[in-house]
Amino acid sequence: MEKELRLAAEALCKRIVQLKDSLDYDVRLNRVAEIESLMSAPNFWDNADKAQGTVAELRAANSFLKPVKGLMQRGDDLEAMVELADEDDSGEAEEEIRGMMPDIEKELDAAELQTAMAAPEDAGNAFMTIQAGEGGTESADFASMLMRMYIRWAVERGFEAEVLDQSDGEEAGIRNATLHIKGDYAFGLLKGETGNHRLIRVSPFDSAGRRHTSFAAVDVTPDLGDDAPIEIDFAQDVREDVFRSSGAGGQHVNKTSSAIRLTHLPTNVVVQCQNERSQHQNRAAARKMLAAKLYQMQQEKKEADVAARRGAKCKIGFGGQTIRNYVLQPEQFVKDTRSELKTNNPFEVLDGKLDEFIEAFLRWSLVQ
Repeated sequence: MEKELRLAAEALCKRIVQLKDSLDYDVRLNRVAEIESLMSAPNFWDNADKAQGTVAELRAANSFLKPVKGLMQRGDDLEAMVELADEDDSGEAEEEIRGMMPDIEKELDAAELQTAMAAPEDAGNAFMTIQAGEGGTESADFASMLMRMYIRWAVERGFEAEVLDQSDGEEAGIRNATLHIKGDYAFGLLKGETGNHRLIRVSPFDSAGRRHTSFAAVDVTPDLGDDAPIEIDFAQDVREDVFRSSGAGGQHVNKTSSAIRLTHLPTNVVVQCQNERSQHQNRAAARKMLAAKLYQMQQEKKEADVAARRGAKCKIGFGGQTIRNYVLQPEQFVKDTRSELKTNNPFEVLDGKLDEFIEAFLRWSLVQ
């Protein structure tokens, strides 16, 4: 067997073992066994909400483990073929190895992206806040373009995107909005979108046809459900304001004060929800959002690159750090400032074709 082919095959098998170890495969496998044991209990569905959360955890765990399990089997097959090639003088075993390796490498590349989404919260849903920055009406319009981009991306992936809160701009667009994006690994996929985004184009609101630069900030936090690992004293530390919902909604929004705004006094974090028809539902959703934001802040205090990752902590305009530039005139391109990925199809990206940038960020984050 050729030495170079043997070394390449052995390196591939080693990568599979490293992937298994980095993902705590055995620990996750034990957790799956625990969940399956819980689900077999006769009273499992007595608490429907908790049961659905457990089922979702099992589904996410299996989707995580299945490709790794397949790769481990492929790695065993490859090792067996390498041993066979040492005794095969016909060269057929070597040819089979050459045929196996590209497919294994492709699967391995895809599975390695999971290591960038290994945190427990990565597997769940996400809250996304979009806020217009400097640029007036132009930035408000850009914020609405980003909201549309993320909603289209979510729908194309089969996710659900719900607008929990929206404040419209004075002339066009939005000043801010909060989305709830539901789907497997929604937070893991979207967490790299956190930061300042910049748009350069000839403004449709400028009668002189001049080029404008506008900014908007995106902040993504995990939906931790009802089991958020953080304690909040809602009686002492949180101020609750009730107000009337705005926007479409007919007579209901004109007669009831159902929208909820929560302010966490120690940190001055503010969240609000007005999408649901009842005050109780809006309060429950707002509390989840607040817990998610505080948890994310707690996690990011442990990281050295907080300022680089969180647009909410940076100036949303000139002088602030941007993570992605969307240029429509005079050139046409989108460039991510972290992964350095650049594509010449800005309108496709703004239509929701984000997967290439999401994958590039995940790969970039693995080497940071």
